[in-house]
Amino acid sequence: MYDYEKGSEQELIRRARRGDAKAFAKLYSGIYKDLYKFALCMLRHPQEAEDAVSEAVIAAYENISGLKKESSFRSWIFKILSNQCRQTLTRRQREIVSTEDTHIYLGKSGGNEPDYAQQQDVRRAFESLDEEERMIVAFSVFGGYTSEEIAVMLKKKAVTVRSRKSRALEKMRVDLGRAEG
Repeated sequence: MYDYEKGSEQELIRRARRGDAKAFAKLYSGIYKDLYKFALCMLRHPQEAEDAVSEAVIAAYENISGLKKESSFRSWIFKILSNQCRQTLTRRQREIVSTEDTHIYLGKSGGNEPDYAQQQDVRRAFESLDEEERMIVAFSVFGGYTSEEIAVMLKKKAVTVRSRKSRALEKMRVDLGRAEG
């Protein structure tokens, strides 16, 4: 009997590609937190993040036989999640009618934690970034991915990712500076 706990990621991927649900479950258990953090960062709503991860994992499981390179598993599943998050954001845009509704929907009303204003300033600065900038910052800061790994996921050059990340973080710094002043 195969020991899933001691199996290498490459072997688990091979087994999952052949339809081994336990192998896929083991792969998923090792990446779930990163997937959830990324989705939460992109969607800013816990339930939507959980739903997006669930949908992405189902899609990944159903399509893992099409994974071309075993070494690309993480970037492949994050790309699926990224697409799922985009679909959720598009669907949300259609559902939100007014700016005031958006304000309430994103959880920006109320709150009495001591650093609530600062958290909201960071959230606003992050939201001011365009979608690609948010993805790069989320992959880097929340996912812990290198520029090279992000480049593979987004099909960009690593130098482009580093440049856009730098510009995005600078935009956030400027926005946060304005919020303080």
